[in-house]
Amino acid sequence: MRDALDATPYDALLLLSFGGPEGPDDVVPFLENVTRGRGIPKERLKEVGQHYFLFGGVSPINDQNRALLDALRKDFADHGLGLPIYWGNRNWAPYLTDTLREMVADGHRRILVLATSAYASYSGCRQYRENLAESLAALEAEGLELPKIDKLRHYFNHPGFLEPMVDGVIQSLAELPEDVRDGAHIAFSTHSIPTASADTSGPVEGHGEGGAYVAQHLEVARLVADAVRERTGVDHPWQLVYQSRSGAPHIPWLEPDICDHLEERHGSGVPAVVIAPIGFVSDHMEVLYDLDTEAKAKAEELGLPMRRSATVGDDPRFAAAVRELVLERAAVERGAEVTPCALGALGAGHNVCPVGCCPARAPKPAAAGVDSPYA
Repeated sequence: MRDALDATPYDALLLLSFGGPEGPDDVVPFLENVTRGRGIPKERLKEVGQHYFLFGGVSPINDQNRALLDALRKDFADHGLGLPIYWGNRNWAPYLTDTLREMVADGHRRILVLATSAYASYSGCRQYRENLAESLAALEAEGLELPKIDKLRHYFNHPGFLEPMVDGVIQSLAELPEDVRDGAHIAFSTHSIPTASADTSGPVEGHGEGGAYVAQHLEVARLVADAVRERTGVDHPWQLVYQSRSGAPHIPWLEPDICDHLEERHGSGVPAVVIAPIGFVSDHMEVLYDLDTEAKAKAEELGLPMRRSATVGDDPRFAAAVRELVLERAAVERGAEVTPCALGALGAGHNVCPVGCCPARAPKPAAAGVDSPYA
C-alpha cells in the first residue's frame, strides 16, 4: 500500500444518484417520486412504467451503483485514501436524507459529493444541489448539526472518464462485419433536454444556443473520435444525437432523436453505426430501453448493422479519476496550488457553482454553490 493520501478537510464521500425501482411493486411509487408536484395521474405513470416492467420492474442503476461503490472503495483502500464512502439517491432507497442523517450520526461534518452525472444542466447538476438543500433543511428541522457539503466538479473531460469510452467504441467497431467496419458512423448519444434548459446550462456568461450542456458533449464526442482515429487509423464520421425525450410535445427538445438519426444515416448510405452513450455513467434503464431495445429494433428494421458501446460504469480508471478529483478538491480547500486534470479545449470546470448557473424555472435553494443557504 502506498503512503496515506490526504483528503483533509473532507471526512466522507457521498455517491449521489438518481435511484430506481428494484421490483414491480416499486415502479409506480418510484415514478411518483420522480414526478412529484407535476400532477401526473397514476394511470399515466403505469403507462410510463412499461419500460421498467419489460425488465421485471427492476432498474439496473442500483446494482450499477453498488458495483461503483465497490470499485471506489477498492481503489481508495489500494491507494491508502482513508475516506469512507456512502450512497444516497434522489428518488428511491437509499434515500438522500436518510443517508445524510446516517453520515451526521457517524460524526461526519465535511462531506464531498460525487453525482452520477458528468455534465452541466439543471437536471444533471442544479437539481441534485436542490435535493441536497432539501435534505439539509429536513435535518435542520430535526435539530441535527448540519455538515458542510461540497460537490465535485463536472468530470466529462477527465481522462479516467474518457478512456473507457474510447475503448468501448473501438471494441464495438471491431465487432462489426469487416466489410462495413471502416465506413461505420459513430452516433454519440446523450439524454435530450428542453432546448431552454440547454441554453441556460452552465455559468451565465456561457448561456446561449445549447449552453454548456451541448458544448461539453460535443467536446467529449470530438475527443473520443480523435482518440479512435489515432488508435485505429480510420477517421470515422460522427454526430451528437439525443434520446429519452419526454414531456409535452409542444416544448422544443434537443434533436435529432437517435432513431430518426438511424433512418437518416441509412438513407444517406452509411453501411453501419456504432452508438456511443457518452451522456451516461452506466447502462441504466434509458440505455437498456432507448438504445438496446428501441434503437436496436430500428436498426434491424432498416437492415443497418449496429453496435452499442459500453458506458464507463465501474471501470477502474473511472474509480481512479474519482480519487484524483477528491484529492484535487481537497488540496484546493486547503489553499494549495492545483493543476486540474482535464483534456481538450474547455478545461476544468468550476468547483463551486456560481449564481445563475443552470437555473430552475422556479427558484429553489440549492446547496454546494455560491448562493447556498448552507455555506
